[in-house]
Amino acid sequence: MRRKPGEPIVEREIARARGVSRTPVREALLRLADEDLVDIFPQSGTFVARIPVGALPEAILMRTALEQTTARLAAARADAADLARLRELIEVQRGVEARGDGDRFHAADEAFHAAIAEAAGHPGIWRFIEQVKIQVDRYRRLTLPVPGRMRRVIKEHAAILATIEAHDPEGAMAAMAAHLEALRASIGDVRDLNPDYFLDGSLPPHTPPSS
Repeated sequence: MRRKPGEPIVEREIARARGVSRTPVREALLRLADEDLVDIFPQSGTFVARIPVGALPEAILMRTALEQTTARLAAARADAADLARLRELIEVQRGVEARGDGDRFHAADEAFHAAIAEAAGHPGIWRFIEQVKIQVDRYRRLTLPVPGRMRRVIKEHAAILATIEAHDPEGAMAAMAAHLEALRASIGDVRDLNPDYFLDGSLPPHTPPSS
């Protein structure tokens, strides 16, 4: 995830850095290509795949439907330990936001949503969500350096937590929907800031990125 969309990938450099032969590197790249995370062009090279902008709204829609369910269930059944864990994770986010640490912020964000699924009694829902949001995560990471973005996420998480603390299932669903809608609504702005990182449509390209 640290490599930028469209960035070339050189097998021998990765193999040398990892101290392995090129075979396992090539096999790993083929697996990433199957997940549309890497584009392999026999005559041009291997590149980090650009983000298919058309796939993002659908993935966010699926995630919203599932996370509204976990938020509703968490509001109905969360105990003191669940609430303490959610509060702790928001405090972690505040700390890493102050340091501008996008990687740790992303990790704490993920942990917060996973903890909601845990509080709901259905941690497997989050594991399923992880499978459908790979491209969304790539896009989300591009939003974090935007001034004020991390602070807004913390505010949205705090609103979700408040509804869970109040044992308000309907409010929790609404707060989660608003949080994820904000992510969907900013797609255009983030694409405009990083046009070379995105691919129009929802399918992989058939040509390598221009240099």
